[in-house]
This record gives sequence, C-alpha cells and structure tokens, in this order.
Amino acid sequence: MDFTRKLSFLVFLLCVLISLKNQNAETNRKGSFQNADYSQEDPPSILGDILIDRKLQENDIDHPPNEWLRYDYYNESCPFAEQIIRSIVRELYELRPDVAPALLRLSFHDCFVEGCDASVLLDATDVMESEKDSPPNESLKGFDVIDIIKSELEESCPGVVSCADIIVLAARESVLLAGGPFYPLYTGRKDSMVSFFEEATYELPSPQDDLSKTIESFATRGFDERETVSLLGAHSAGTIHCKFFHNRLYNFSGTDGPDPSLDTEFLELLRSTCNQSHAMPASSPSPSPSSSSSPSPSSALHILTNTTLFQDPGMKMDYEGPRKGFGILYYRSLLQGKGLLFVDQQMTSGEETETWVRAYASDGTLFQRDFGLTMIKLSDLGVLTSPMGQVRLSCRKVN
Repeated sequence: MDFTRKLSFLVFLLCVLISLKNQNAETNRKGSFQNADYSQEDPPSILGDILIDRKLQENDIDHPPNEWLRYDYYNESCPFAEQIIRSIVRELYELRPDVAPALLRLSFHDCFVEGCDASVLLDATDVMESEKDSPPNESLKGFDVIDIIKSELEESCPGVVSCADIIVLAARESVLLAGGPFYPLYTGRKDSMVSFFEEATYELPSPQDDLSKTIESFATRGFDERETVSLLGAHSAGTIHCKFFHNRLYNFSGTDGPDPSLDTEFLELLRSTCNQSHAMPASSPSPSPSSSSSPSPSSALHILTNTTLFQDPGMKMDYEGPRKGFGILYYRSLLQGKGLLFVDQQMTSGEETETWVRAYASDGTLFQRDFGLTMIKLSDLGVLTSPMGQVRLSCRKVN
C-alpha cells in the first residue's frame, strides 16, 4: 500500500513537471512573454508560482478571466508594443529613478477608482472635472511619461494601444526596476470616456487611515487582509514627502505630542529632515498635469532630464539603493516602529495583518510572489472592453 502511494505521488510530480515545461514553452511563444525579457531579471521559481496561481484563479468560477483580454493581445496589431513601453520606461529611469515609483502610484490611483481605464489621465473640460484635480491626486506624477510612451506608440501603431494598457504595463516595468517581480498581464483594455472626480476624492485610501478603514477600503475592491498588506509593499520605492506624515511628528490626532507608535530615534530623524530648508532646484518647472497638449518624445525627454518630479523634502524608501530589499526592508521597518505613513504602521496593529508583515519581513520570496499576484488582481479591476471604451489617440482627451 505504501509503495502504491509513493508511486502515485511520483507520477503526480512528473505530471506537474511536464505541465510546467509545456507552459514555459507556450509562454515563450506568446508575444507579451516573449517581449517581457524576465529571464535575467527575476528568479524563475517566483514567476512559476505566479503563473501557476494565476492559472488556478482562471479555473475558479469566482474569478473568470475577461474574454476580451489575453496575454498576446497586440501580437499582430502592434507586436513591439510592450518592448517600446519597456524601453522608454527604462531609458527615463536611467535619467530619473523617481519615474518608477511615480508610475506605480499612478497605476494604483487609476485602477482603484472605477477600474483600470486610464480615466485618471483625462484633462478637465467645460463639462467634466478631472480626477487629476481631486485632493488625493494633486501630487500624482508621471503623466508626462505616459505622454512620451503614447506618442511613440502612435508613431509605430496608430490608434491601437490603449492608454489603460500603457499604465499597467509601465507600472509592471517600474516594479521590475525597483527590484520587484515580473508578473504576467492580460492586455486589451479600453479607455474610459469620462473622468471620476467625486469617486477619486472620496474613495481613494488616505495615508492617514487607520487599520479598520484601510481594510474596509481595500475590501470594497475585493482585496483581503493578506493582499492589502502585500499591496502596501509598493511603498518600498520612491520618496514619501513630509506633508504626508508631518502630523505624526508633532500634533498627532489632536494631541500635543508625536505618534507614540514611532520609534524615538526615527522620530528625531524625521523631524530633522522635515525641518531642513530646501532650496528649489534652478530648473524650469515641470508641465502642469492638466496641460492639454501632449509633448513630443524629444521635448518631453528634455523636460524630464532637467527637472525633478518632486521638489519638497522627504524620506527615500529605497534607502539601501535602488533594487535592494524591495518589500522586505519596508516590512522590517514597520516591525521597528519606523513606518513613515500612519496607514503603513497600522499594519502592525491587527492580528492578521501583523502576521503577514512578519511573514514578508522574513521571507522576501513569499512577498514577491504575493505582490505579483496582487498586482495582477489590481491591474484587472473594472477593465473596459469594446464597445464600452475606446482607444484614445491622446491619453489626455476623449477622441
């Protein structure tokens, strides 16, 4: 009996290995995987786990894939679309590393409000307010980067690649550049023809939210506590500016003192950083996010080279250098009382959320796997397909 069970288990393992081999061969034939060039960037085991879990989700009746989306959507209509996006993001990243966290944040703010439909890119008109002008989005950056990518794609494949796909694919590239995992994405999204100012104003999570409000907010989008904790790991990259945590340093929740959850030495470091006088760079200002014209690739590259995305003081999250410790350093800082944002530090105040903080702080591979899966889920929220949306010729306005 024992021999029979062992033999059955070995046969099962062999079938799994054969399946994975066939799956890898198939993904190499897919346009989006072929263009992804992830083999030298990420551990194959992490990508394998993400692919397996995604396949299980596709077979789950509660998570059916959108029939209009697929991995190789642009394989015939614009075969180099993902390669163009990747090349531009990487080129700009070499000049301006703050491009990566800006694009990642832009993707979250788009997808969290009525889905991944590029509604966040629309400028205001006489009859429509813009999400860009909502209070939570006033500090959003990266619109000019999307303009550069869109201009290049319109040169190569006019009217083919949607702004919604550009956002999520640029965000994936940003995750890679920050040291995170590659994760497979469907493409074929269409662009919204309306912007959602009110929803962006009231539905986006706040850096000041406590744990219960954060959990409730993410739950409305289908994320459980584990996924919420993993998604907040995106705060591993970029700079958190003083205005987002200044209230924790002096007058927390109406008291005359700091947030007691802050480590004492870290508190003094933050006070010192945020009280320093920072001169504005002597460079021309960045174009307004609501500018109606889309810059050409060459002029936009010049703008990005000679300006900074952010000009106010703050703390860098990737303080050990780009691509080092993505995720794991963030969670370790929370366990030390060194979370910059109140919403982040609150992850240690709940039993289940703290369990996942500790798990990710000790196992970077687990975090990268979970983060990849959660980014897939985020990128699939509220997707528009024909005939509900369009492919905008300019990401800033409806055709």
